[in-house]
Amino acid sequence: MGFSDHSSASVTMFVSPQPVEATDDAFWDQFWADTATSVQDVFALVPAAEIRAVREESPSNLATLCYKAVEKLVQGAESGCHTEKERQIVLNCCRLLTRILPYIFEDPDWRGFFWSTVPGAGRGGGDEDDENARPLAESLLLAVADLLFCPDFTVQSHRRSTVDTAEDIHSIDSCEYIWEAGVGFAHSPQPNYIHDLNRTELLKLLLTCFSEAMYLPPSSDSSNANPWVQFFCSTENRHALPLFTSLLNVVCAYDPVGYGIPYNHLLFSDYREPLVEEAAQVLIVTLDYDSSTSSSPTVDGTTTGTAMDDADPPGPDNLFVNYLSRIHREEDFQFILKGVARLLSNPLVQTYLPNSAKKIQFHQELLVLFWKLCDFNKKFLFFVLKSSDVLDILVPILYFLNDARADQSRVGLMHIGVFILLLLSGERNFGVRLNKPYSVRVPMDIPVFTGTHADLLIIVFHKIITSGHQRLQPLFDCLLTIVVNVSPYLKSLSMVAANKLLHLLEAFSTTWFLFSAVQNHHLVFFLLEVFNNIIQYQFDGNSNLVYAVIRKRNVFHQLANLPTDSQSIQKGLQRKKKTPEPISRTNSQDGVSMEGSRPAAPAEPGTLKTSLVATPGIDKLTEKSQVSEDGTMRSLEPESSQPPPDGNPPSEASHHQRDRRRLSSASSSGQWTPTPDWVMSWKSKLPLQTIMRLLQVLVPQVEKICIDKGLTDESEILKFLQHGTLVGLLPVPHPILIRKYQANSGTAMWFRTYMWGVIYLRNVDPPIWYDTDVKLFEIQRV
Repeated sequence: MGFSDHSSASVTMFVSPQPVEATDDAFWDQFWADTATSVQDVFALVPAAEIRAVREESPSNLATLCYKAVEKLVQGAESGCHTEKERQIVLNCCRLLTRILPYIFEDPDWRGFFWSTVPGAGRGGGDEDDENARPLAESLLLAVADLLFCPDFTVQSHRRSTVDTAEDIHSIDSCEYIWEAGVGFAHSPQPNYIHDLNRTELLKLLLTCFSEAMYLPPSSDSSNANPWVQFFCSTENRHALPLFTSLLNVVCAYDPVGYGIPYNHLLFSDYREPLVEEAAQVLIVTLDYDSSTSSSPTVDGTTTGTAMDDADPPGPDNLFVNYLSRIHREEDFQFILKGVARLLSNPLVQTYLPNSAKKIQFHQELLVLFWKLCDFNKKFLFFVLKSSDVLDILVPILYFLNDARADQSRVGLMHIGVFILLLLSGERNFGVRLNKPYSVRVPMDIPVFTGTHADLLIIVFHKIITSGHQRLQPLFDCLLTIVVNVSPYLKSLSMVAANKLLHLLEAFSTTWFLFSAVQNHHLVFFLLEVFNNIIQYQFDGNSNLVYAVIRKRNVFHQLANLPTDSQSIQKGLQRKKKTPEPISRTNSQDGVSMEGSRPAAPAEPGTLKTSLVATPGIDKLTEKSQVSEDGTMRSLEPESSQPPPDGNPPSEASHHQRDRRRLSSASSSGQWTPTPDWVMSWKSKLPLQTIMRLLQVLVPQVEKICIDKGLTDESEILKFLQHGTLVGLLPVPHPILIRKYQANSGTAMWFRTYMWGVIYLRNVDPPIWYDTDVKLFEIQRV
């Protein structure tokens, strides 16, 4: 019968409180019998309420159903699924388990069920006791792995003859059946619609198995590893290598444009896209690994132990993480980077040439994958930064940041984009690459400018800070840290970008902003550090910035003369604007926006979003490194253990940690008030010497030119500044300090909740986890 309409009643029969014997094949077979169904049918015919009712009222029937369904998958894997009927049974069991598993996971009493052994459910009922002792979860995962490399079911058969013998499934070398050419595999198999569909269904089940993580509350305890992922990515899974390679290659080789023919997707339905999405999701979940607590691979990809140690295999015991960290061939890196950049740029091309290509929706999964690649494989990170290809990743990220800044439901996307840029900005090469002229014209609602990728980055960051929504404020530190990290390498900022930086300084140095929160003055320190880096290291090409500093010199004078008495502090706080905006939006002299741009739109009413755990503060996220003459970096001690040299601004953040504890004891209760001591404690450290010296030398010269020549023309003043020099007049250059991202369990937890939140919201057809009792995050309506 199966799930056809007339038998849907029989599907509900297992609700009956009477236990049904496991041997009653006629009863159980109706669940996966020969009718062709789709996963959507199964979701429609097996309602949530009924699954929960069976779980409560006839638990033995639910247990039997699960273990019978797993048994069918194991049998299918053993036999190699040669007949249409066997394949149908396997797919139906697969769909049924995908439907039921979330309801097993949501109930703490059931959570251990799949990790128990079922009496007499050993493989093939053999005599070997150790075989009989395999937990149900392990049998299920191994069967799915086998089925993913099953000739004529999920992979192209290499055999001419149609009659294969059953034991072939154990003798095939699945590495010959990798799904797509790319990393470590040169042969691209003929595309097969049916194989893609079958793989997609099996991967959906796999993802559902891994989703037990959604039903546990967030915890920073890294021993909280996902047992399903742990087993699947262990040496127990003989298909681990070909499967990892298949998933990675399928994602990176995908080209939604359709073989270069625009509008192709309107003629052919693309059956590869669902597979690519599912592959990307399974891949990022298997790579969920906290590198901060592990013997993670060192910079050159080796691990701290030697290969001769018997104790532990080198690198993490998660084979997927291990394989990822060991990719090293240039052509493999090129393939991965080109693929990720092509897919990330797809939504931009789409906006520019509407409907010319299929618009992909899985850019968030791709960003997580890119993050994992850079985090686990330092050689890949260096490869990315070695050429200007990194800009093909940067531009889409800036596009997504700009596009999502007004949308509360996409705050997670904002965070991951900023995290990736923070990670990249810790490397000198990233700053150098930003000097490349920006000539592509991605449609963005930012002012038109002529300049470099650095200008683009600064202009987009300014836009996020001045016109993003309130919940982005915690990211301001991160955004400005990125600008500080790249600033020593920026050869020539455009006038538009220079004005944006000064506008930020002006906004952040108003007395009401400085006095209204305990950490607001950090933003001023970051910006001053940017100006100091550019003036000290790149004075020659930066006449636009120098001119902007001269024009806005009153901002620096006001900072130097910031009042510190109680009365002035109170008066400064009274001036606070009525609006809660961090910055007024009025004085943005933007003018024309780029062609084809649309302003960032807030979320549609009713949009679902998932909550995120808080991200660590910038001082926890990064550690300081000093750049030496030859461009190498050395990590600095945390400042608490060494007195900082005088007037050295970057020892900033750690002082504040101390000052904050000392001067604002009440801040935890939310009753914090600024005191004269507190203002004095950081005002005395403002790094204004370099800029004050520059103004002292240049302002009289510029004024003299204006008077002598009766000049009012900017271009003449700029010409003068271009040929000026301050050699010997400025203080000795401070060492360049970079704040490099450092892995920590706080970000590992953030990534886990973000990633599962994305997967939850993206799986709507069928809605695998919808309306189940998820604990890792909350689901809210915008």
